[in-house]
Amino acid sequence: MATRLGPAAEADLTTATATSSSATAPPARLWLQPTVIALVVVAAFIGCYVGLQRNPQPHRVPVAVAGQELSGEISQVLGDSVDVHPVADAASGRAEVERRDVVAALSGRAASGRLRLEVGGANGQSTTTAVKSLIGTYAHGSGQRLTTVDVVPFARFDSRGLAGFYMAFGVTLAGFVLAQNVLGLANHLHLRHRFWLLSGASVAIGIVATVIAGPILGAVPAPVMPLAFALTLLAAAAAFTTKLLGTYLGPVGVPVATLLLLTVGNSTSGAAIGPDLLPSAAHAVSALLPPGAAVRAVTGLSYFHGAQAVQPLATLALWAVIAAILVGLRPRLRRRRTRVAT
Repeated sequence: MATRLGPAAEADLTTATATSSSATAPPARLWLQPTVIALVVVAAFIGCYVGLQRNPQPHRVPVAVAGQELSGEISQVLGDSVDVHPVADAASGRAEVERRDVVAALSGRAASGRLRLEVGGANGQSTTTAVKSLIGTYAHGSGQRLTTVDVVPFARFDSRGLAGFYMAFGVTLAGFVLAQNVLGLANHLHLRHRFWLLSGASVAIGIVATVIAGPILGAVPAPVMPLAFALTLLAAAAAFTTKLLGTYLGPVGVPVATLLLLTVGNSTSGAAIGPDLLPSAAHAVSALLPPGAAVRAVTGLSYFHGAQAVQPLATLALWAVIAAILVGLRPRLRRRRTRVAT
């Protein structure tokens, strides 16, 4: 037989149930934070990748021009679109292209009515297309016939020149995922063991990426050892930077690393869109972030006999070493803070 509670008892039971329900309901922050982070990431990703490709404009693209008269005409007609490097003759211009000092070299004589444009195609399809268009406009306006030759073409199995971009993206992603997993092992592995894990796995990532893209697929013609070294530095830079941000910023650190490395870093790397066609802000950070530095190093090693590869390699090394040092200092800083607090 059911027992009916009195009005007072029923009121107490209702109040207790409501209190218990409100006590177990998760705070709004737990719902809001992941939603906001996801929205920021998708907005940044689409904004960077799609936004940068909307209307790329050449700005001071370096071009060698043979002859003082022709150099002056190109500077006057094309303005800030190109950065004219006057050279003595066509051979000197081609040498600058092969050293990656410029992306193209123009030569010819007004009397002949012919111009010859030698481009370094390995500098990127978007960049060389922009240069061809600019010089073609000048040639058409001046009534001269233009012949274009690619003196530094892409490898046979990288006809669109995107292998370097995909390689940098993949290695950066691998280093990022590696650090994510290591962050979860903080309670299981000593700090020095986590360092060994990040370092050893970065070497393995660099070697695997090199072997697949180089000897197996033939898409990246760089020498194996220098390429493996560059990609190891990229993996270490991505891994230790992600570990650093996760260590100091907590759960928010991984999304920040996503924005910094995978979104801004890869979209401004200069592989999909040449760095000389990027907006000023994107151009300024392009070579300073690990993916952009890696793309420059891979291109220099693959097509320009290592020309101008030292600086991007040094950039990658600085990212990896500085991030590792700051991660290593974290326990000491925490102990010092604890002593001050007590």
